[in-house]
Amino acid sequence: MFHHKMKAKPMSKKKRGVALVTGASSGIGLVTAQALRRDGYQVFGTSRKPMPDTADGVTMLVCDVTDDASVESAVNEVLRRAGRIDLLVNNAGVGLLGGAEESTIEQAKALFDVNVFGTIRMTNAVLPVMRGQQKGRIVNLSSILGLIPAPFNGLYASTKHAVEGYSESLDHEVRNQGIRVVLVEPGLTRTAFEENLTRADRPLSVYDTVRAGAERLMQEAVAKGDAPEVVAEAVLKAANAASPKRRYTAGKMAGQVRFIRRFLPENIVDKNLRKFNGLPA
Repeated sequence: MFHHKMKAKPMSKKKRGVALVTGASSGIGLVTAQALRRDGYQVFGTSRKPMPDTADGVTMLVCDVTDDASVESAVNEVLRRAGRIDLLVNNAGVGLLGGAEESTIEQAKALFDVNVFGTIRMTNAVLPVMRGQQKGRIVNLSSILGLIPAPFNGLYASTKHAVEGYSESLDHEVRNQGIRVVLVEPGLTRTAFEENLTRADRPLSVYDTVRAGAERLMQEAVAKGDAPEVVAEAVLKAANAASPKRRYTAGKMAGQVRFIRRFLPENIVDKNLRKFNGLPA
């Protein structure tokens, strides 16, 4: 009898549900998938190219977030294997460094296709599932550049501003269906700087010097940036909070930037931003 009671209360961590993390082959996505796994989720990660499952039990699926059929097939595969999806983490994203004028419209579209429309495609694919469960959480990876302007990251910042507006609006639409949409805003994170960074495809000499300065600044800031684990921790909070906040900043710098943006007069923010970016007053 006593033995039976003991068995009824397993010592393991409670089962959290099923999580799907996009862009989980490296960096923030991989570390986040592993953190969710340790926290008791059954985790599926996606990457563009086939990858083996991780040693700690993250099931890897192929998914190109710019392709409707690929997104649908990845979501169907999760449902086939796990029967439900409780958490979607939209992490897949690419960077772009250069003056806004230095990118062709094609390049700008390609960036939006991953960072914005990729998030929308994944979200649209899981919403009916979550609605059927009357339970679900979507965590969208934004950036502090979703809050502030960023010279020579103008198009990237545009994608993150778009993700912010989309996520907050959608959260109001689906809240009464048992679904919440939450933002996580990392600052600069120590990930492979070159790995997901594209450069402008039609550089103009007028920007050469100041662009090179911006790139140097960014490389230094990334080297001093937060560990990806800091972001994973914020995603965990956003995923598990019973009543989540609209947004979670990840790391000290992101918290400071959010404070500055919300509480300081615009002209002071503008001056500080130019100083930080080494631009003439």
